[in-house]
Amino acid sequence: MIGKVITGKSFGGCMRYLMNRPEATVLDAEGVRMDSARAATIDFNLQRKMNPGLGKAAGHLILSWSKEDRPKLSQAIMTECAREYLEKMRIRNTQYLVVQHTDREHPHIHILYNRVNNEGKTLSDRFQRQLNVRVCRAMTQKYGYHLAEGKQHVNRWRLKGADKIRYELHDAIRRAVGTAINWKELEKTLRQEGVGIQYKYRSGTSEVQGISFSKDGMTFKGSAVDRGFSYGKLGELLKSNLLRAVLERSQHPYLASALKPERIQKTAKPTFTLPGSRRTESLLGILLKPEPAGPEPDPAEIERKRKKKRKNQHRGIHL
Repeated sequence: MIGKVITGKSFGGCMRYLMNRPEATVLDAEGVRMDSARAATIDFNLQRKMNPGLGKAAGHLILSWSKEDRPKLSQAIMTECAREYLEKMRIRNTQYLVVQHTDREHPHIHILYNRVNNEGKTLSDRFQRQLNVRVCRAMTQKYGYHLAEGKQHVNRWRLKGADKIRYELHDAIRRAVGTAINWKELEKTLRQEGVGIQYKYRSGTSEVQGISFSKDGMTFKGSAVDRGFSYGKLGELLKSNLLRAVLERSQHPYLASALKPERIQKTAKPTFTLPGSRRTESLLGILLKPEPAGPEPDPAEIERKRKKKRKNQHRGIHL
């Protein structure tokens, strides 16, 4: 079971979309009439007037199940799921309407609720999307609903807006990280697909501590695209790719043996001195040495932040 959170301004437009179609069935309602979209809209707007300053008062939630869950679902069960979901989402003491649509292959319901509650107070939507993920995961586990393994099961062609871009980023990064052996190669491959990379540096330093990806004017943190796309996890994948490439291409028996993953910790590491340097390094260490990730931060900017930090520290000292 997965949920989608939408916040809008118009009850009328949403009600017409939900009810004025042959495949729509009203399952449940609280505080609004169920006989027509027009009557329900009037009821929603009447309560909305208790808090006229709230622009986006129409809360729209979509609950979807996998097609494998269809035998487990009836209209009564979906109604109970909607009520439990609203309670866990802290949406209480307000009007709502639950409508089932049967126009898709998978079972799903729409919930329209009033963010102006019965006392005229605003129902907060802060962190609602994060809470939605936790609630849906908990209910899926509780009732044994089907849990799709990975993003490959998502119907890309139905996605729109931010969801569409996020999945396009996911697919592009997945392809690129399958072959790249360092950050420069990853950047180049993604650039060819219209994807940009932005690095987040620790304040006042050149140390990278995060990564974001952008496409078509939208930017997402790596971990928001996929939990495996954080800066640290991508770095580990690139190291693994490099090690595999060295093993596959190396024709020197001793080198291939020394670089086998199971022998990295057991075998003495061959060393050599770089030309023009007195420093002796491990061959494996050089091969796996991380390359600078993206453009180096401006030294002047780093110095400016350091001075600002020292200045703020001095201001905090009182004798």
